[in-house]
Amino acid sequence: MSRLLLPGADGSLREHVLGAPGDWTRPTRPIASRTAYAAAHVVADPLADNAPGAPAVLDWDATLAFRRHLWSWGLGVADAMDTAQRGMGLDWAATAELIRRSAAEAHAVGGALVCGVGTDTGAELRSLDDVVGAYLTQLEVVEGAGAGVVLMASRDLARLAAGPDDYAKVYARVIGQASAPVLLHWLGEVFDPALAGYWGSRDVDEATAAVVALVHEHADSVDGIKVSLLDAAHEVALRAALPAGVKLYTGDDFHYPELIRGDGTAHSHALLGIFDAIAPAASTALQALDAGDADAYERALAPTVALSRHLFAAPTPHYKTGIVFLAWLAGHQEAFAMVGGMTAARSLPHLAEVLRLADAAGLLPDPELAAARMRSLLAVAGVRS
Repeated sequence: MSRLLLPGADGSLREHVLGAPGDWTRPTRPIASRTAYAAAHVVADPLADNAPGAPAVLDWDATLAFRRHLWSWGLGVADAMDTAQRGMGLDWAATAELIRRSAAEAHAVGGALVCGVGTDTGAELRSLDDVVGAYLTQLEVVEGAGAGVVLMASRDLARLAAGPDDYAKVYARVIGQASAPVLLHWLGEVFDPALAGYWGSRDVDEATAAVVALVHEHADSVDGIKVSLLDAAHEVALRAALPAGVKLYTGDDFHYPELIRGDGTAHSHALLGIFDAIAPAASTALQALDAGDADAYERALAPTVALSRHLFAAPTPHYKTGIVFLAWLAGHQEAFAMVGGMTAARSLPHLAEVLRLADAAGLLPDPELAAARMRSLLAVAGVRS
């Protein structure tokens, strides 16, 4: 039995006894009732100069091994997106290499893969034509690697667009060049303040009307839209407004169990950062949905919600730190290291609570290893545990 003294939010230490891991079941056949992608993090090379502003250097073996872990649970992988630190340390050179390597790995193991296509090429973009050109540069890389396409929300487009018409024109040009249906991506300003007013309006209803019109205009070329606004009621309404055959992929890391379960007539699919951290529970829950066992679905996912709400607490963009911390505790990587020096983005009490909540959800596969690693982190802070 592993015991730790963990700091609380008030700085005091209290004992925590780690429990047993959950009884999770790997799938024996493809998950069928929902399409589900885990947005995957990247593993930084701990011996490289992954300081803020420095070029990103990844531990490729550990990064690709983690993707195999996700595929082994029957989940698809959404790569090169915000969970992989796009816009927070992962530059375009490393992103392009990640896309190529992940696609080769997906082909080798038969895993589902979609990758983010954005405008962060490193070039200065001064016009909407420049934005289209940057999107097409990245589209060529993703499609050339054989991966599916997620057209990511663009900070550059948010900065340069004068209104909804500019978004419609840019997306029409990019979608028109894609060789297969794409996923759109609506990341709210809680995740990235630079995306405030996306789709041409700070009024959510007006922005929603603009994106719904865009999807209807290009319904044959849009597989779905991934929405991360942390507003379940809005997602349900948007889901109902989409054309038949276009999926709503929830990116709501607060309300995902009910949105994926649905209301009996409609449901969301999933493209979630939290699935990186809870893959065994997510897979077990989705298998239960396949079997028509709603109670088992709830039992698997309900304990993960408190963990997810803590990981994605404000400032929400720093959720990646807790995601990587959990991967380290679980033994998926040898070092707690991130590109851009982002391991410092969350406090020690915050990370201690991550451990407590992950343990309560049965997500630490080797409690002894997790305890040993947490003790080493506490020791750096001068805490004997």
